[in-house]
Amino acid sequence: MRIRPNYVAGLAAVVWLLIIGVPLYALLNTALQPQSTYTDGGPVSLPSTVTFENFVTVVQSGFPLYLWNTFLVAVLTVAIVLILGIPISYAVVRGRGWLTRGVFRLFLLGLAIPSQAVIIPLFLVVNGLGLYDSLWGIVLPTAAFALPVSVLVLSGGMRDISVSLYEAMALDGAHPARILRELVIPLSRSSIATTCVFTALQAWNGFLFPLIMTQSDETKVVTLGLYNFVSEYEANVPALMAAVLMSAIPILVVYLFARRSLVMGLMGAGGK
Repeated sequence: MRIRPNYVAGLAAVVWLLIIGVPLYALLNTALQPQSTYTDGGPVSLPSTVTFENFVTVVQSGFPLYLWNTFLVAVLTVAIVLILGIPISYAVVRGRGWLTRGVFRLFLLGLAIPSQAVIIPLFLVVNGLGLYDSLWGIVLPTAAFALPVSVLVLSGGMRDISVSLYEAMALDGAHPARILRELVIPLSRSSIATTCVFTALQAWNGFLFPLIMTQSDETKVVTLGLYNFVSEYEANVPALMAAVLMSAIPILVVYLFARRSLVMGLMGAGGK
């Protein structure tokens, strides 16, 4: 059969590529120009001078430390969410009692609570625990607010696993921990990948918790480190764009490796 080309879809794809590509080009173009000339030809014009001094300025400002702190926050947050979210989701899916249903409803209720509404009690709790101005003061609240969506995604993926597989392992004498380890986790890779990417993005782009829970340069993350290039009277825009580019590359790499599992998990096909 002869396949007829879909010109409308091709045109829409080109338009969408421009929508995504033009801002990225403007970001890279500005990051590679000197501060004195980056406004001469506009954000999408070809650069007259290419320099890497902006990246040197970013590195010398201590930005690699902020990247490292953000990486630690993201890794620890993802670890906590997976350690807590996978068993909770498994209990929600396999449990039949009122307690598991109540726990699931409690997590769904957490979706409706914005972090801005409880930031003062959170600050008092973190300060009372002695975690103020530490990375744990960012990790724990971020993980708490990532858990509701994570439980929702993970439980959706686990529900896609056939009940007969659960029953077959139970008949073979497998205890719940073994079923979770050998059946549920391998067949929930897509939903787990979705949870990892979502949680990592939330931790990487977090601004409110780092702003309120930290104050020293040693605990700064990238979202706060970007302010180093903006002062009261001026802004070093090329260096700022270079810092944004450096901060976006790690999470982009994570997305490239997990994009297929991420799409499958969001489509609700985590166990298929």
